[in-house]
Amino acid sequence: MKFVLLAAALMLPVVASAQTAKPAAPKTSAPAPAAAARFTLDTPIETIVADPAGKAVIDKDLPGTTTHPMYDQFKGMSLNQVAPMAPDKLTPETLTKVATDLSAVK
Repeated sequence: MKFVLLAAALMLPVVASAQTAKPAAPKTSAPAPAAAARFTLDTPIETIVADPAGKAVIDKDLPGTTTHPMYDQFKGMSLNQVAPMAPDKLTPETLTKVATDLSAVK
């Protein structure tokens, strides 16, 4: 019987403090990840040029792309898809430049 009373006496402060304890503050969420680039080398060309800033990048880095006679045939493709068909124009260096400039478009 003494053990039960002792256990009850020891539990009383725990129960009382649990009832009077303040609720935990809500946890703050982790910082939002950096926004993904709006356009990449995998974005269809027509999607990029539909945006004035994206078109400016294409016109600057790849002049003549939007006025090319076959533009209608490749506009639905991405630059990564077109690159093997125009390796002299879409060199790795050129694609890197385009990717960098496109990543700056917000």
